[in-house]
Amino acid sequence: MKLALDWTPNINHLGFFVADALGYFKEAGLEVELLDPQEDNYAVTPAKKVEMGIADMALCPLESVISYRCKRHPFDAVALATLFQEDLSAIVVLEDSDVQRPRDLDGRSYASYKARYEDEIVCQMIKNDGGAGQMELVYPDKLGIWETLQSRQYDATWVFLNWEGVQARGNGLELREFRLSDYDIPYGYSPIILASQKRVEKDNPSYSAFLQAVKKGFSYAKQNPGEAVRILAPLVAEQDKDIDLLKSQKMTIAAYGNHADWGKMDRHRVDQFLNWLKTKDLEKAPLHYGELVYTGLHF
Repeated sequence: MKLALDWTPNINHLGFFVADALGYFKEAGLEVELLDPQEDNYAVTPAKKVEMGIADMALCPLESVISYRCKRHPFDAVALATLFQEDLSAIVVLEDSDVQRPRDLDGRSYASYKARYEDEIVCQMIKNDGGAGQMELVYPDKLGIWETLQSRQYDATWVFLNWEGVQARGNGLELREFRLSDYDIPYGYSPIILASQKRVEKDNPSYSAFLQAVKKGFSYAKQNPGEAVRILAPLVAEQDKDIDLLKSQKMTIAAYGNHADWGKMDRHRVDQFLNWLKTKDLEKAPLHYGELVYTGLHF
């Protein structure tokens, strides 16, 4: 089985690399390959690799599932599990910037990943804070977006606080963060594991075994953070070698939830996000939790 990672190896992926290194995949009778987007410089998105049959699964935000379901020619994308029970991301600016709050981003530059709904979500955050929601949107190379903020080329971007946030502080850069939930935006889940519904139904045992092994990997990482980050360390991209992996992992652990609810996605939270997208005219399709989240796997 092939899993397309959403980014170069980082703390969000820890459970996958632990499961591989400690033989959990092999114990489950699986051969698993983790595809690094650095190999093609993000030329093909992780979710697109699943649609094209290059990968069996992909890491991406829940928005990717929604987007594929709503295309003119839909792809049967489903979310199998979420890695985190809480949102570890935020829109950030450098702390020494005069952007004190979201509404100050009006007229400022925002480095976008060009993800589905991303620009509209950030603009809505500005509006919810009393601004006009008018930013200068720029689309740098995806794997270089974080560097554009550090170098002050652009004013703001969206990061994972448990990765880029830790890296920034380790380099003496303080960030000012704006979390979506603080500005009345009911965000969904990210990252989630995306797959094709038909392929999952055709080979339910393999997908179930994969998730069981991954869950075991994340449980090990939670209980043994030091040992787990030693597994990840050699795999981290050269530009990220300065990150304090143990600090990053300790910041991440609480988001795993408990062993029983790892991977589970709350129906109300998903439907609330879908309703918000519809209310803001960002999506018109009447989708609901049952169409997006596949619940027929055992893990």
